[in-house]
Amino acid sequence: MNSARIVLAMAAIVVLVAGCATGPASEITNPFAALFQGNDKAEQALSAGIKQFEEGDYADATKSLQSALDLGMSRASDRTKAHKYLAFIHCVSGRQRPCQDEFRKALEINPSMELDPSETGHPIWGPEFRSAKARK
Repeated sequence: MNSARIVLAMAAIVVLVAGCATGPASEITNPFAALFQGNDKAEQALSAGIKQFEEGDYADATKSLQSALDLGMSRASDRTKAHKYLAFIHCVSGRQRPCQDEFRKALEINPSMELDPSETGHPIWGPEFRSAKARK
């Protein structure tokens, strides 16, 4: 019976506290939203970076992809993808060492990572990826 009283008392407190709220309900925020907001922004930055890469805008793609990493993506697959695209950018820009470094970072996250079939045969980053993978 004691536990029933505790539950009833807690419910009463919740009702009382809810009645004390001021302002419209639209101002009430989820206390956990901040935990997930960074991930949303990171995923948006990743998507933007990939799109910018595909459009050939490597400078902005680099900024967006690095921002996605800095914001802290929760999924390992997203972090791997960001490093892969950064590697691609470095490779096509003639920066071999940073290209290898980004592939290495991607492989540290996912040691079984493989390039997509359409990416594997690329004359610049294909060999760089295979070289990075062989060093693992």
